[in-house]
Amino acid sequence: MSDRTLVIVPTYNEADNVERLLGAILERYVENLDILVIDDNSPDGTASIVKRIKANELRVNLLERPSKLGLGTAYLMGFRYALDRGYGHIIEMDADFSHDPASISLLLEAMQNADLVIGSRYMNNTVNVVNWPLSRLILSKAASIYTRLITGMPVYDPTGGFKCFSARVLESIDLDRVHSQGYSFQIEMNYRTWKKQFLIKEVPIVFVDRSVGKSKMTRKNIVEAVWMVWWLKILSIAGQL
Repeated sequence: MSDRTLVIVPTYNEADNVERLLGAILERYVENLDILVIDDNSPDGTASIVKRIKANELRVNLLERPSKLGLGTAYLMGFRYALDRGYGHIIEMDADFSHDPASISLLLEAMQNADLVIGSRYMNNTVNVVNWPLSRLILSKAASIYTRLITGMPVYDPTGGFKCFSARVLESIDLDRVHSQGYSFQIEMNYRTWKKQFLIKEVPIVFVDRSVGKSKMTRKNIVEAVWMVWWLKILSIAGQL
């Protein structure tokens, strides 16, 4: 397997964050790591900033989409891009600094003995979340417990969005059959990985809520996550995963 890593960063209206984020990643990781930004036609000019950086940095790549098409489809596009170009490790990462660029190394180190590594906010009965309102923290933690109970999947933070896949995991999953978004996209990818008996590890991270910009979470994402765990369980029982 190639030791090259691709960090996928979906963006929508992240002009206040994207330049600093790309700079922080490029400065810290100078070998075998590239970045793919997938922008959903951000009206704030996010793509223009990435294009300016890309003109002077071969490790930065950009895919532009015509409209806001959702987190799940962005990652699926990024997965296919990575597999087509022979990357061995593929990282999901938010653009708003809620995921610390310094923690990329933690994910990659853990990948030496795993097929999927999840940066976990909730390991070992601890909560490593900064600046979230209590209501959102309770919602997130409850979603994690609910998912574990319904699916049986032994993951403390199944909705977390900071993770690293090996290429062989993504190659084994029929990406055309993955249609969920937001929280439920993370749950579905974890579940499909687990049901194929790949090794999943979690490493503790500190999640810091964005300081600029707006959260992309919607009520629709929450509702989808509630029923998605049952749908995945039904598909598993029917042998369709």
